[in-house]
Amino acid sequence: MTSHIIKVDPFDFIIFGGTGDLSERKLLPALYFRQCDQQFSEPTRIIGASRSHMSDDEFKQFAEKAIREHVKPEDINEDELRKFIARISYVAVDAKSGDGFDRLKQAIGDSQSIRAFYLAVAPALFGEISHKLKQHDLVTANSRIVVEKPIGRDLISAKELNDLIGADFGEHQIFRIDHYLGKETVQNLMALRFANALYEPLWNSAHIDHVQITVAETVGLEDRVTYYDTAGALRDMVQNHMLQLLCLVAMEPPSSMDANAVRDEKLKVLRSLKRINGQEAPKQTVRGQYKAGASSGGAVMGYTEELGKPSDTETFVAIKAEIANWRWAGVPFYLRTGKRLSTRVSEICIEFKQIPHSIFDESAGNVYNNQLIIRLQPDEGVKQFIMMKDPGPGGMRLRQIPLDMTFAQNFTGRAPDAYERLIMDVIRGSQTLFMRRDEVEAAWTWADPILKAWAENRQEVQGYTAGTWGPSASIALIERDGRTWHEGD
Repeated sequence: MTSHIIKVDPFDFIIFGGTGDLSERKLLPALYFRQCDQQFSEPTRIIGASRSHMSDDEFKQFAEKAIREHVKPEDINEDELRKFIARISYVAVDAKSGDGFDRLKQAIGDSQSIRAFYLAVAPALFGEISHKLKQHDLVTANSRIVVEKPIGRDLISAKELNDLIGADFGEHQIFRIDHYLGKETVQNLMALRFANALYEPLWNSAHIDHVQITVAETVGLEDRVTYYDTAGALRDMVQNHMLQLLCLVAMEPPSSMDANAVRDEKLKVLRSLKRINGQEAPKQTVRGQYKAGASSGGAVMGYTEELGKPSDTETFVAIKAEIANWRWAGVPFYLRTGKRLSTRVSEICIEFKQIPHSIFDESAGNVYNNQLIIRLQPDEGVKQFIMMKDPGPGGMRLRQIPLDMTFAQNFTGRAPDAYERLIMDVIRGSQTLFMRRDEVEAAWTWADPILKAWAENRQEVQGYTAGTWGPSASIALIERDGRTWHEGD
């Protein structure tokens, strides 16, 4: 089975930070693949914009090099690559001084195509770029602006940032991107829940024991030293990516797939999350920081060694969250994320309750709870663990086995990157997979008290050896409830 490609209307895609890391690794390759799948209508243009002074030809060379480095050789189509490079041009723009916006206006001309301004720059520049686009009459009714996280570092700064952008663009024109929501498995969570009669009747506290959401990385700081040490794992991963996953698991069925219908239901979940304040934080949260150890087959330094200075920034967070509504009352949601962990994996584990009574004697073995595992990366797919009889004449012996739907085995062709889907949704004007302003602020309303409690209680980061699953306290967090983390297939 392969996907059906639907062309989008002609557009101008302007990348602020066009020579930066995100543009090089993700945006240009994503646009190239959309070119290969014939998704563009004519005329479509891609314009790089940054402070660097370079010619169109130099930026074209940069773009081609980026694609050849970040796209597999077998996915390079020389004819399509030439067509793609022909779409590209460049304008030197300084967001702070305003120099270059007139040249950008001239480059775009009087085109009535869709204009997508992608801000692949530091959040401190979001407001400045937004204002200057408006001042230079570059914002039309057919314009969109795309901003990457972080949207603020707390509720106050998030509101200020939203106010700045909102002064120049309508909410329907603002696309706050979270690449996790563009992953196929995340979208399949919606299909799994709302396109099948099997699960939705069981999707509640009467049948589900608990939910685990794990986003584990084996990498350390890499090239994010400056940002990460001022953010930490809670701001970097939990407040946005993980809460969005929690919302998709926990939300009520929306009336339709309309963007606001979906986001209304996610907002209700965020507003129903129980606040974790000063007294609860030490019991319901764990902060960790990796020490020297082994990761991905080799010895690695600890966080402060990589950083080059002392720091109490957390590289690991585990949280026991609860949703105060009828569907989820009494069902804990365990969130866990960290760097330099044992395995790179992002997954959601739905564990169902025990059967009310077992008819099997001890010789049959243990009867384990059913689990539904939704794997986001790597090896995207869904597994339903059920109890079955072990084959053979040796009597009734029970074994837990997975019903496996690994996407690579069931769907042919290349799996598109999340940015490919999200960029095309920007062009279509579809905001279903993007965060609305009130969602962002509701997420910070929940996260802020945890950050405040950590500061007031001076809740220390607990060390964990690189290449493990985090501090021992994170194991105690779930095991004192009689449960355990899912750590394998």
